[in-house]
Amino acid sequence: MRKGEKPMEEKQLAEIYFQLSTLVRHATSSGIDKKLKILERSAYLLLHELSTRGPLGVKALADHFRLDISTISRQTAGLEAKGYIRRLPDPADGRSSFFEITEAGIHEFERTRRIRVERLTRFLQEWSPEECHTLHRLLVKLNHSLQDG
Repeated sequence: MRKGEKPMEEKQLAEIYFQLSTLVRHATSSGIDKKLKILERSAYLLLHELSTRGPLGVKALADHFRLDISTISRQTAGLEAKGYIRRLPDPADGRSSFFEITEAGIHEFERTRRIRVERLTRFLQEWSPEECHTLHRLLVKLNHSLQDG
């Protein structure tokens, strides 16, 4: 909120929250993921993180996603069983390990991303490039606010 501006009314904030919840439901429907035979949201996000940041440990992943270690351990176990990630020993601490995305993981991540982008392209076909840019900018801003909060 900018200095001197009044906060939004509770009713407006509740409507924003409802719209965000609806967006997440539509965008991450596991039924659609299964129908399209693509990665579910949690797997997609983990593979994205490993593909952009390189090998990471369970604690770093849990901290980044604000999840408990047991949840991340369960999710990484599923990806490891499918051959999408592999466990690497931590040379600094023999008790812990890192996860690294495999070629199969990169392939599945890219395939899922391509399918999701194609779907989003269809949904936004009536939007102007300016509207798409504004949506992107505001989503980035919102995600940064949520991460910091």
